[in-house]
Amino acid sequence: MTTELRVLEPTEWDRWYEVLELAFGGVAESPEERELWRDLTEFDRSLGAWDGDLCVGTAGAFSFRLTVPGGASVPVGGVTMVSVAGTHRRRGILTSMMRRQLDDLRAAGESVAVLTASEPEIYGRFGYGIAAYSARTTIDTTRVRLSVPEGTDEVVLRRADLAGSAAACEAVYAQLVPGRPGMLARRPGWERLPLIDPPADREGSSPRLCVLAERGGEVVGFTQYAIKPEWSYSGSEGAVLVHQLMALDPAAEAALWRFLCSVDLTSEVRIRSSPVDGAWQQLVSDVRRCAPTVRDALHLRLVEVGAALEARTYQAPVDVVFEVADAFCPWNEGRWRLTGDRKGAVCVRTSDPVDLALSVGELGAAYLGGTSLVSLAAAGRVRELREGALVEASVAFGSPVAPWLPHGF
Repeated sequence: MTTELRVLEPTEWDRWYEVLELAFGGVAESPEERELWRDLTEFDRSLGAWDGDLCVGTAGAFSFRLTVPGGASVPVGGVTMVSVAGTHRRRGILTSMMRRQLDDLRAAGESVAVLTASEPEIYGRFGYGIAAYSARTTIDTTRVRLSVPEGTDEVVLRRADLAGSAAACEAVYAQLVPGRPGMLARRPGWERLPLIDPPADREGSSPRLCVLAERGGEVVGFTQYAIKPEWSYSGSEGAVLVHQLMALDPAAEAALWRFLCSVDLTSEVRIRSSPVDGAWQQLVSDVRRCAPTVRDALHLRLVEVGAALEARTYQAPVDVVFEVADAFCPWNEGRWRLTGDRKGAVCVRTSDPVDLALSVGELGAAYLGGTSLVSLAAAGRVRELREGALVEASVAFGSPVAPWLPHGF
């Protein structure tokens, strides 16, 4: 490789970001989007690959805290803005950036790396596994009715200015973060992300709107949405586009869904992302008329196997020896003994007989409890060497709620 890989300087950002935009289709983002991403860029964690004065590769990382099973908030590196110029493919640039990032994360003491993938097949070879999924759905509100819990009628809904309600919405979000694996504690500046609403991205819909759910004068939920008017010869066929809906209790959530499903001149509600165990599935009268579609959301890699497995708790007692394969981060290779329960865990090197053999990618997929080790074994990706170890570990790694990443980065 003849290119130079170095940490990004602030004066290089525009050229660096233009390479990223070109890799993702070449359509320039709005000025407000570019301003936000520049402000959020952590320059000391951003890399550029340079061929002379020409930037030919980009990669960055954000400093996040990620909720893991048991409710702990773990520091992670959020890998982002990864691209290689089409003119410089197959020269090892991507591999060199992935190598440098993982080395840097390890040096910083971050035991976990996460990312969202434009193409899921890219990152498996670097040890990432799919740890969380999201559901997209369209509710046919002409055919589907909601059954709401007791107390829903006591929730007061109030339309609010999007920017003016940002602090209240962030407070609701922050209260929900510890309760679901995969959610990110947002650092200052990230509260601006839901407010970015460039007209070019609306696809004919209204500007983003906000409704707050209140009880006793306190905000207990919110939804941010848009309305897309559509008409046919027979009448209105508009759609409600749900960008976010979060609530602190079942009645508040039901009140918000009921509102969205009854917006005038609309016949469907399009949910862009929800947990795969989202409560809306239990509220609707006919889930077949909602056509949910599931896709990958959060890809996760264990940078330090021992530290990462100790950072979470386990919903059943577990004592298992893993034989871990990790060609890209060889410091993880070998045998690890994990012992733990709901109170905590210890994971150390061992020479004891192996119970389960797998790669670091499978551990990443199972880490948040959304993918079972049993299902990975059924695909031939985990080998059981001690009878009973597979079920024991799979139950222990599980989570009572599905992991979910509410927004990209």
